[in-house]
Amino acid sequence: MATFVKPENALKRAEELVNVGQKQAALQALHDLITSKRYKAWQKTLERIMFKYVELCVDMRKGRFAKDGLIQYRITCQQVNVSSLEEVIKYFMQLATEKAEQARTQAQALEEALDVEDLEVDKRPEDLMLSYVSGEKGKDRSDRELVTPWFKFLWETYRTVLEILRNNSKLESLYAMTAHRAFQFCKQYKRTTEFRRLCEIIRNHLANLNKYKDQRDRPDLTAPESLQLYLDTRIEQLKIATDLELWQEAFRSVEDIHGLMNLVKKSPKTPLMVVYYAKLTDLIASSVLLAALSVTPYDQKHGASHLELENEKERNLRMASLINFTLDPKGESREMLSRSSLLSELNNKGVMTCVSQEVKDIYNILEHEFFPLDLASRVQPLLAKIAKLGGKPSSASSVPEVQLSKYVPALEKLTTLRVLQQVSRVYQSITIGTLSKMIPFFDFSLVEKLSVDAAKYNFLSMKVDHLKGAVLFGNVNVESDVLTDHLAVLADSLNKARNLIYLPMKKQSKLGEKHGLAETVDKEHKRLLARKSIIEKRKEEHERQMLEMEREEESKRLKLQKVTEEAEQKRLAEEYTRRQEQRIRREIEERELQEAQALLFETQKGAKKKGKKPLLDGEKVTKQTLIELALSEQLKERQELEKKLQKLGKTMDYMERAKREEEAQLIEQAFQQHLVEEKIFHENEQLKAIELSRQHHAGDLQEKNRLARMMDDKVIFQQRIVNCRETEYNRLKKEREDTINQLIALRKHERETKRKMLFYLKSEEERLTRLREEEEARKHEEEERRKKEEAERKAKLDAIAERQRQREREAEEKERLRRDALLRRPTEALSRSIDPASGPHTADPVPVAAAAAAPTSDSAARGTRDKRQLPPSLIDGEDRMIVLPNPVHVSSSGVCPVRCEA
Repeated sequence: MATFVKPENALKRAEELVNVGQKQAALQALHDLITSKRYKAWQKTLERIMFKYVELCVDMRKGRFAKDGLIQYRITCQQVNVSSLEEVIKYFMQLATEKAEQARTQAQALEEALDVEDLEVDKRPEDLMLSYVSGEKGKDRSDRELVTPWFKFLWETYRTVLEILRNNSKLESLYAMTAHRAFQFCKQYKRTTEFRRLCEIIRNHLANLNKYKDQRDRPDLTAPESLQLYLDTRIEQLKIATDLELWQEAFRSVEDIHGLMNLVKKSPKTPLMVVYYAKLTDLIASSVLLAALSVTPYDQKHGASHLELENEKERNLRMASLINFTLDPKGESREMLSRSSLLSELNNKGVMTCVSQEVKDIYNILEHEFFPLDLASRVQPLLAKIAKLGGKPSSASSVPEVQLSKYVPALEKLTTLRVLQQVSRVYQSITIGTLSKMIPFFDFSLVEKLSVDAAKYNFLSMKVDHLKGAVLFGNVNVESDVLTDHLAVLADSLNKARNLIYLPMKKQSKLGEKHGLAETVDKEHKRLLARKSIIEKRKEEHERQMLEMEREEESKRLKLQKVTEEAEQKRLAEEYTRRQEQRIRREIEERELQEAQALLFETQKGAKKKGKKPLLDGEKVTKQTLIELALSEQLKERQELEKKLQKLGKTMDYMERAKREEEAQLIEQAFQQHLVEEKIFHENEQLKAIELSRQHHAGDLQEKNRLARMMDDKVIFQQRIVNCRETEYNRLKKEREDTINQLIALRKHERETKRKMLFYLKSEEERLTRLREEEEARKHEEEERRKKEEAERKAKLDAIAERQRQREREAEEKERLRRDALLRRPTEALSRSIDPASGPHTADPVPVAAAAAAPTSDSAARGTRDKRQLPPSLIDGEDRMIVLPNPVHVSSSGVCPVRCEA
């Protein structure tokens, strides 16, 4: 595989190979480039390469190469530039379509050319021989050789494109466009088989879309755009199916549309539903009464099996669901849709009042009247009239043109059955000739066929005797049937008689004779079932193991085979590429040598004509030498030609200068002559204009004199009109001024009212604002005053508390000092009593001192409580304080000594 540094090189190489006729090598080179992992980023050059690639694929009908290349290109540009992929695919389909159309045109032209060679001969001898050998006509053979391959390739193209674009939200519109073009291809060339396959492909794509819901870039069917595209595709599919008269495929298309609408739970657009129901009329029925009458009057499910009845029931339910007709799925199948129920419903809904008189007469004759002898003769002219009826229901209806003639064959069969049914009620036998005259629609063989079907489904009971030429009606038994049932009936009767004479005795069960036999049988049965289950499990396990071993061996063998094949393919590809390059190189060299020889031959041929000596006559030269000689000779010829052209140009310049000098005088004379002629022509035209103006003036004067007598009347009429208009103008002017004055006064009053209202509102707003501001200021002042008083009161309380704490500290300190002094006094008295040198001792006894020291704490506490209970005036007045530090001593006389300090 050749590698290229740039994609442009691969494109250039491919063009060179195409120029030398090597399209396969060019296609392979582009295929290697596209599938290479080296060029995964999209660029504009890749688009041009894809255009060339699909062009080569179409020319060589390489559908597989085209599919691989488009898949790789989709991977490359799907996330970057989807429009490029659309352009490539459109170009691909356009080329395939043009080639197919070109082949068809070529086949037609070839057939026409072959047909007009000899007008006296019907067929050529070779055409006769080919037709006898192959069994084909000339056109069929040419189509098979020319048209069929291109049609097959075009069909493969559509399949490939649909496979590439399926289930991708970014390529929905292109997918729908491709499907529409494929439908048109099937319609244009009547390809019914391909149309069925195409419908199945699109159906599988939708099924896979609903199955794999976690797929990347999956279309969302709930989106209006996606739903519209999918419904448009199905509607187009239904149209083509009805045009091709593929009713089974049309029915499946209707099921697809109905399933899609039920899947998304959204109502489609009105135009789509119009087309949908219009095509349903083609598929089901458009004339309800005639369609109901055309149904056979007997039940064709007579004697059918249960499975057939269930299938018929399911089909009826599906049909009813498609046309939005409500049915009970639990009801009997024969009661769902029958001829009698349809006709009764048509009567109940008043359809009989809307049909034509001919249809109404046919309905009455076939369903309600009894004319066994002339029933067909009464119906025949009515059927002839119905066959001519039809047309479009209305200009606004989307239902296509309705032709009632398609119901005539079914009504003729119904008439035949009615004739046979009514005749069977009147006659027991009738001749075949008479019966044939009574039924003019069909030959008696067809009548016999219809009667056989009716007898099969138990609608008629008749027998045709061709030996006697008669038809027998009634319960006619066949002799073989009588003999077959006779013995069975006799045996059944004898058995019943025996049972009446000898009553059958009930036999006792053998299970009661042997105790435990039922239980033993049950256990044995369960054991056998368990053994069978174990054997089956072991067998399945063994088979599974063997299958796993075979799969592993097969996988190993396939891997080895794949590796070997890949190596062999790689070697063969390299060998093929090398040989192709050598062959192409050799062909290019040979071609260049041939071109050089041809160029040298032309040069020598020109030299011989001119009488020059041939170049290297009889010598052996190389390619380079030939090219150099040819180029040098061409250069000499070019130089000689340039010299000749220069000489010829100089000669032509001299000739042109001489011609102009000679013709200058002639041109001047012609110009002067032209001036004289123009002056004469101008003077004549002026005279004509003056005369014409004079004539017009005279005519105008005559017209003025003729109209002068009406001038007074004109002035009077004008004055009257002017006066009326002036009066009317003054009246309207006064009315307008009055209206304007009223409007001005009204607007002035409104402005004054509005101004007063605005002034009142503004004053009220200012008053309310002032009151609100005053209230806020008052509240603010009160808040400030309250805060200030609170702060002053708090400061006074803090000062009082601080002084109180200071006094308490001082009192405690004094109490402590006094207590220390009292404690030192007994010690000193004791030392003085011991010491003889000391002075006279005190009169205070020790017990008294001890007693005085004992109540110290209680006295301090009482002093503190008494001090706290003093009024503030005694505490704060002139910084004076009354202190009672000494304890109170109660004497025997009841006197409490107190010491006061200021």
